[in-house]
This record gives sequence, C-alpha cells and structure tokens, in this order.
Amino acid sequence: MYTFLGTSASLGLEDKLQLQAIVSAMADFSELLICSCEGTMPLDAEAIRRGCRGEATTATQLCHAELDRFRAIAAKDTPLTVGCTQQASQFSEVAAKSGRASPVKFVNIRESAGWSSEATQAGPKMAALLAAAAEPTPPVTSVQLESGGVVLVCGRDDAAVEAGQLLKDHLDVTVLIEPPATVAPPRTSDFPVAKGRVRNAQGYLGAFELTVDDFAEAAPSSRGALAFGPSRNGARSSCDIILDLTGGPAFFPAADLRDGYLRADPGNPAAMLRAVLKARDLIGSFEKPRYVAYDATLCAHSRSKIVGCTRCLDLCPTAAITPAGDHVTIDANICAGCGQCTAACPTGAASYALPAEDVLMRKLRAMLMTYREAGGKQPILLVHDDSHGLPLIDALARFGDGLPAHVLPFAVNATTQVGLESVAAAFAYGTSAMRFLLRARPAHDLSGLHKTMALATSVLTGLGFGPGRIETIETDDPDLLAEALRAIPPMAPAPRPASFRPLGAKRGVLRFALSELHRAAPVPVSVIALPERAPFGTVEIDVQGCTLCLSCVSACPTGALRDDPDRPMLRFVEDACVQCGLCQATCPEDVITLKPQIDFDAVRAPARILKEEEPFCCIRCSKPFGVKSTIERVVAKLEGKHWMYTGSSRRVHVIKMCEDCRVAVAAEEGFDPYGPQKQPVRTTDDYLREREAPTRADRDKG
Repeated sequence: MYTFLGTSASLGLEDKLQLQAIVSAMADFSELLICSCEGTMPLDAEAIRRGCRGEATTATQLCHAELDRFRAIAAKDTPLTVGCTQQASQFSEVAAKSGRASPVKFVNIRESAGWSSEATQAGPKMAALLAAAAEPTPPVTSVQLESGGVVLVCGRDDAAVEAGQLLKDHLDVTVLIEPPATVAPPRTSDFPVAKGRVRNAQGYLGAFELTVDDFAEAAPSSRGALAFGPSRNGARSSCDIILDLTGGPAFFPAADLRDGYLRADPGNPAAMLRAVLKARDLIGSFEKPRYVAYDATLCAHSRSKIVGCTRCLDLCPTAAITPAGDHVTIDANICAGCGQCTAACPTGAASYALPAEDVLMRKLRAMLMTYREAGGKQPILLVHDDSHGLPLIDALARFGDGLPAHVLPFAVNATTQVGLESVAAAFAYGTSAMRFLLRARPAHDLSGLHKTMALATSVLTGLGFGPGRIETIETDDPDLLAEALRAIPPMAPAPRPASFRPLGAKRGVLRFALSELHRAAPVPVSVIALPERAPFGTVEIDVQGCTLCLSCVSACPTGALRDDPDRPMLRFVEDACVQCGLCQATCPEDVITLKPQIDFDAVRAPARILKEEEPFCCIRCSKPFGVKSTIERVVAKLEGKHWMYTGSSRRVHVIKMCEDCRVAVAAEEGFDPYGPQKQPVRTTDDYLREREAPTRADRDKG
C-alpha cells in the first residue's frame, strides 16, 4: 500500500524510527466514509488512502440513497470516521438503531476542503482533517451551576420595568432603577421595584452578590411618578441572574464572558428582547467545562510573602484568578476558558483541559504528518475557534472560493489557549506558517496570545525560520479572510520534520517540543535570547556582592538554584529555571539578575557553580559552619567598634565558633556572649541592708 523512497538499508536509525512512527500514527483508522455530497466536491480517494493508511469508502449521497451502506458499516462497531458534519445527528441515530455501542466521529471535509476553487488539490488536506478527527480526546470534567431563577433587572427607565413584565411569569423578578428613577408606577405590583445604583458586583450564574448605594423601596402610594422611601448606602442583594439594561459601564471585566450576566442597550429593543429571552432560560442546573487543571504545588507565585510570578493574574480577563498565600486560586465557576493563564504559566501549575496540551499536540501531529504523507506541500495552519472561525470558513466556502488547498483549519476551544508548546510542535512537524483567526473586535484582551506569538517568533527567527511565520488575521469578513490567506508568501517548512509523540505534563512536553524543533530547524543554534518574562533563562549574580546567604535557594520553587551540603556554594540548573523572579525579589543583597534565553544544551548540562568560597572552621572544634569571607567581614566590622565587643577579645572569639561551641563557652566562661554583663537591679531592701551594715558592725565591736 505504501511506497517509500529508498531502501531500509539506506535509511539511518532516526529515519527508520520516524517512518515507523508515521505508520503507527496512521494505523488507528479502521473505517473511513467520505461523501462527495451529491457530486458538489471532488474526492481524491487515493490521496486519502495514502495519507490515512487505510481504505476509504466513497459515496455520492450517503445520507439518503446510500444510507444502507452506512448502516451496514456502522453495525460492525469498529472505529468509524465519517467525513460529514451536516448530517451527524441523522448518522448517529441510524448507528444507534443498528446496535452500535461506540460513537461515530465526524469531521467536516466539505466547507473546510471540498467546497473550494482548489478542491482538486485538496486530497492531502482531507486526509489530514480525517486523521486529526480520529485522534482520541479524553473527556473533560465539568462544573455544575445552579440557578433558582431569581433575576435582578437593573435599568434607568421604563425599559427595565417592561423587561420585568416579560419575565415575571418565568422568573422571580426584582427591578432596580438607577436614580433619579423617574418611571411611571405600575398598575399592579407583580414584582418589587426599587431605586439604587450598583456599587460593585461579584459572583456568577446562581451566586451573584451586589452592593447597592442610594437604595430605597418604592412607595405604594405613588401617583404620577414612582416615589421612593428613605434611601441608604451599602445595601446587599443576592440573585441568580443579572439583566443589565443601564446602558452604562459593565459590572464585571470581560462582561460577555460572565455566565448569568446579560447586558443590552436599553435603546435597542431587539437587543433587549434577545437578552430577556436568554434570561428566561437560565433556570435549573447547568454544566460548564472545567477549562483549567491546576496544581498549587507547582505554582511560583510567592514564597514567604515575597511575590514572584504574576503572569496568570496579569492576564485573566474575568478576574477568576486571585492570590492565596504562596500560590493562586482559580475559580472554575468564573473562568471563561480563554486559556491565557495556561499558555503563560511557566511551571505547568495551570494547564488547559479542553483538551490538554499533549492531546492538542497529538492532533497537530496527526494532521501535519498525514498531510505530508498524502503528498501535501507547505501547509499553513489556520487556528480558529468554533464560535467565530467556523461561520467565517463556512461562509467563504458557500459564497466564495473557499480555503486554499494548503491551508489546514485547526479548531480549538479558544485561540488564546495555544501556548508555545503547540507552536513549537507545529513547526517541528512541518507547518510552514501559522495564522490565528480572531474577531475584529475581541471579546477580551489578547495580550497573552501576543506575548506567546512574540516568544515563538524569537525562537523561530533564532533557529533560521525567518520572519512572518506567525501572525493574526483579525476580521469578521470572509472575503478579507480569503485575501489575507492568499497574501501569505510561500515559505519552506523545517528541513527535517519531526515525528515525536507528545506525552506527559505541560513543562516536559514544552521542553520536548522545543528540543525537537531545534533538531528540525534550518539553523539549530545553541542559545537564543528571548523577550522579558519568557519561561526560560539563566541567572546572573554579582559575585563580589553575594554573601552566600542562600536565601535564593530556599525561595526557588523549581530547584534551579541549589546549595551544597559540604561547602559554601551556590549552583544553578538552567533547565529547571522558569524566570519567576522569586530569587531576585528575595535576595537581600540585590545581586541577582534574570536573563531570559533558551539554551538547547541546558537539558544535558550539569549544575553550574555561580559562586563558591572556603568554609570557616570553628576555632574550638574545627567544624565548618559558615563562609570564611563573611565571618571575617563580621569580625572586622564589630571588633573594637561595637559596644558589645570592646575591651574583651573573648567575645570576638565567640563569633568564630559554631553554634554548639558558642553555647558551651558561654556557660564555661560565665558571660553572656551577646552583650556585657548587666548590673543587677537595686531594690529598697538593698539600700536598707547597706544602711544597717555599719550599725551592725559597731554593735559587734561593742
């Protein structure tokens, strides 16, 4: 079925392992069903068979005239991938009725590949899409939200009362009107109407807490306009849903991402009605994915109340991340799944779970290796999300020229979840360029993604890939998307594409992906300078100013800085450094400087000695207990200059002793080693005793 150029005898061990990995990666397919959708798109079955290493059953009208063919194949209950998403529900129902127990996987090869002006060249792309869809995706845990249907409608005029009228038969409604609150009194009191201005709000669907100033309840005797009783500040309100029709600033950062918080322009009746309809359905139990897996033991936020890493805190658009001692805490109920915290986390304490980084990289691996095996050249990876990217790609396919044959759409939950490990893996596997498809007006700040791109660009440029490899396409127009894709110049992929299979935790996967990218790169240099706050780098110290107090060693969360149990020494392991800055913030002498860089040889390098000194031995028992230069410096500063160490050389000698000998000498000599002997406190009895002493002496003589 396969024809490889060259014989096995002419291949090196690395090449043999790579071919074996390719075959292994494509051996998961058991059944492939692809349909030309009534002849509207050409099918290159040979390219698909070559890329997917298996037989592909083709059809023209699989969902109707040839449905029995699908039914027969589905009844076998073997792994099955169908190249159609439009009729997925129909196929799933037919498969279940045929007795199939395992789920069928579906992938869109029509709008993504077949409906294109370059459809005749899209065979390798179809094979790649099928291969990526066949990769298993583990289930994701979820968070449950409970809403009892208590809604607070906040507004400034009669529109809020009107919204309350629309919701009163479905939800428990309270309306809050901002001052001056000039509204007509309702004819019947179907729900409470109050006056007030929201000072702050916190929480999520089913658990909102608000603080309201200038709060006052409506008077039932209101006649021409709604009158209110005495007002007060700091009133507290709890609700399950907030419908914000004030037209002012949002109550929350990245408000569109806050579950249960609905906001609409009160001057736009259509928008207000849509918000009311959404609010009406927010009652009962809801599940949302737990987007982020978090291990607090790996967090490098702070040590001993000294703050180091704040990357996730700086990037979270919803304020779901807050400090909690030496680490941070992530509220899964508030988290909206943008993934910027996981892409920036240097230690892997926060990792994305929808899917995990290694799962995402395995999909990339399957897609790019299959594309290459099927004969595809110079692939461009188009990273997009479902909510924005899919509609644009569909519109381009239905009403335009479709995607070019060498542009591989890669769907993720959020484009901002993609970290350096996925970018490095994509280029190591052979992609020529990456483009992130974003909204023209993003729903939240994208600084995390831009930092990831800047970091990846530094690495790629340093390895000889050249500029323009990673960019964004920010548009809501499918025609502009097509223009941006056509404008990408041809770029050669890595000359030695990798085939590694990523497994394990995030930090290890990142290191592995970068080492494979280095091996595959055009110019595999050893050291590359990186932008500030990169997750790799070295530590430099001012040797003259360092006293080897080793505070940095105790603060380092990853063990990159180490001491030596036998002698005064500070060692550094660059492969373990995440540039969290805790050592720099902790150092009392302020002699530590961080230098962001990536050293591809660091994984094999031994611990580097930053500073080493002779130990000082106890003058009494010869036990080494400190740093020689430090003890000598202390003695020079204190001897004859400090009130505790003037007039007695014995006290200076105590400084030169270990802790055990110091205690022993203090007991033997009968003095306080930490200061001169103090005169005892004189009491009245002492004075009386001294006064009576002469009288007693005279009496004894007489």
